Amino acid sequence: MSELALEAEKLDAADELAPLRDRFVLGTASDHAADSAGVYLDGNSLGALPAHVPDRVADVVRRQWGELRIRSWDESGWWTAPERIGDRIAPLVGAAPGQIVVGDSTSVNVFKALVAAVRMADAAGEAGGEGRSEILVDATTFPTDGYIAESAARLTGRTLRPVTPAEVPGALSTRTAAVLLNHVDYRTGRLHDLPGLTAAIHAVGALAVWDLCHSAGALPVGLDEHGVDLAVGCTYKYLNGGPGSPAYLYVRREHQPRFDSPLPGWNSHAEPFGMSPSYAPAPGALRGRVGTPDILSMLALEAALEVWDGVPVPAVRAKSLALTDFFLRCVRAYTEPGRVESVTPERHEERGSQVALRCADAGEVMKRLIDRGVVGDFRHPDVLRFGFTPLYVGFADAERAARILGEELA
Repeated sequence: MSELALEAEKLDAADELAPLRDRFVLGTASDHAADSAGVYLDGNSLGALPAHVPDRVADVVRRQWGELRIRSWDESGWWTAPERIGDRIAPLVGAAPGQIVVGDSTSVNVFKALVAAVRMADAAGEAGGEGRSEILVDATTFPTDGYIAESAARLTGRTLRPVTPAEVPGALSTRTAAVLLNHVDYRTGRLHDLPGLTAAIHAVGALAVWDLCHSAGALPVGLDEHGVDLAVGCTYKYLNGGPGSPAYLYVRREHQPRFDSPLPGWNSHAEPFGMSPSYAPAPGALRGRVGTPDILSMLALEAALEVWDGVPVPAVRAKSLALTDFFLRCVRAYTEPGRVESVTPERHEERGSQVALRCADAGEVMKRLIDRGVVGDFRHPDVLRFGFTPLYVGFADAERAARILGEELA
């Protein structure tokens, strides 16, 4: 056994979060894999299944839907699920209760948040501010956020200005209405300065909208502490909610009376069963609701979130940094110099919970890794991504993945 493998055993033995691994269905590698045990490092795309979720979903289907049927909207709490589950997510992103509603996709929630931010900037302008003619968007963002931002700009009559997060402070002005940024870059795993950028955005009177898809459940966010105006995120990555599980929308409490959703629906009406031809928004974060909640996936998410009970987010962050540090050490030890290049920042304050390695033949390398039971993913044109979910990934996983990577690259 190598020195790094021995070190991994010691680190796993001392890991306070190690018992959480048993709460997940991890299984073994695929049947055609040459190695007997798999290493799942793709939780930044789809989190592993919490072991208790199948039974909970079976109850929702068989009893709540199959037996209670329509009564479950009241008796099983279906109707209040969006805000109830939002309150379960709130402590994971540093928010007090009553500010998060769950439902729809991340893309739909980005659209709601960005258009509402521009409308709130307009309302502030009518009270004496200057015209807000620009929307800034992260030029390195996940493509859909850029598509949504372009559509929101056309809809609201604004000019869209793509800039990198580092360029945001210099691009801000009294013309800026809103800024849409990613907390963690999905390709490289770079963590952007949410506190500093939010403060800079507020200094010019604009609103900050943050996409938390690659940070929630992996590191502290501090939405309330740092004054974030609006935020969105998915739940199927580090929150382990399942494929296509509903996203969430955070509306800071002080903005809730002015939150003007571009997608008003009967579920966000003050009297949803009044069937009024005119719209009157519900109070609070409920304004972020639109139509009938997707109950099956929503309740699967609620069950999945129970794995977080009693888990301190700072401990998750500490393990994430230790895992990614250790993996990078192992990669350097097991691969020839220059064969791969890390594009993930070395500095902890700039790193999310993934490691991205640039490799000329990355697509083929990832296929071979998966064949051997090391599951990461590939991003065009040349990036190998390895996501480290501290709830179920251990140091032995990191060592094994790096060793097999080295063997495949040799």
